[in-house]
Amino acid sequence: MRVIAGKAKGHRLKGPRARSVRPTSDLVRGAIFSALAARDVDLSRVLDLYAGSGALGIEALSRGACWCDFVEENPSACALIRDNLQATGFAGQAEVHCLPVERALDRLEGPYTLVLADPPYADASALAALEEVASSSLVAPGATLVLEQGAKQAPPEAVGPFRLLNERRHGDTMVAIYR
Repeated sequence: MRVIAGKAKGHRLKGPRARSVRPTSDLVRGAIFSALAARDVDLSRVLDLYAGSGALGIEALSRGACWCDFVEENPSACALIRDNLQATGFAGQAEVHCLPVERALDRLEGPYTLVLADPPYADASALAALEEVASSSLVAPGATLVLEQGAKQAPPEAVGPFRLLNERRHGDTMVAIYR
């Protein structure tokens, strides 16, 4: 796993040892950020939910994001994100919140222009948490939401006030973009 483009292009990122954490592949990350660039999405303030290794948020930082908050409940994954931020030189532009998404909402300071969400594919409660985020003051007007999920699931037509703009399948992964 590596950073695909930007300031940290080519830097290798540490991946999780646990098989339960599924990092976003280089191919899928590249497709996500190509789609965002084509829509001229504002990357200035990013929120990476269910952050895992931090690969999505770090890619955003490498491509010019000013700040990224990472939310991940697994303590070893949080340490991994911190290591990856140090290795890429982005530790001063980020904060790692090591707690469940539902509990992090009260601790975050928005507004975010881009929300990246890669919940565990089997987590049925994730959509409710995303709807809460999408409907909150944490999200800037005109913001973009990216949801990564299993390809067998149809993406919801809406997440809170966000409407589905585009969906793409990449192997066993579905990426949906909302605005």
